[in-house]
Amino acid sequence: MRTTTTAAGAARTEAAAGTVEAVGRAGTARAGGAVEQAAARAVRRDAAAGRPADGGISTIEVVILAPLLILFVLVLVALGQLVDARGALDGAARDAARAGSLHGSETDANKAAEDAAKDDLKGICVGDITISHDGTDWAPAGVYTVQLSCQVRGLATVGLSIPTTLSSKFASPLDPYRRYE
Repeated sequence: MRTTTTAAGAARTEAAAGTVEAVGRAGTARAGGAVEQAAARAVRRDAAAGRPADGGISTIEVVILAPLLILFVLVLVALGQLVDARGALDGAARDAARAGSLHGSETDANKAAEDAAKDDLKGICVGDITISHDGTDWAPAGVYTVQLSCQVRGLATVGLSIPTTLSSKFASPLDPYRRYE
């Protein structure tokens, strides 16, 4: 290595030694010099080679995180379906109790309640719908109660075949102006 006493020469010597600060000074000491430009390129290559390689790390992150994100979204969808099924079952119990409370005889009330419940729960329940009626107090101020239960898809959307049975109960006062047949 040759040593000179000029500022440009000192900057070139430091640049050849590989310091980044020296490269900047070498370039400013004498603009356009071939030696300074070659030294700057060498230092940039050395600095890049000294850094740890992180190429492909974002690909690995995506490969790991994408399935987890998709699974999370599917679980949210499955839970949304459970909430929707719960609301539909509550509405069906309400409609069935109201339909039953409008009839004059308990037999007609039970048939109307079953029809209303089955109509409301089409596509919601998987399998049979269990309907129980309670119209024991069939007096003018009585109450007609319906309890529904059925099995819903639940977490089957995610691939978990965990049977989920929901039930709902609703009572409706007997209509004082109901039809007697």
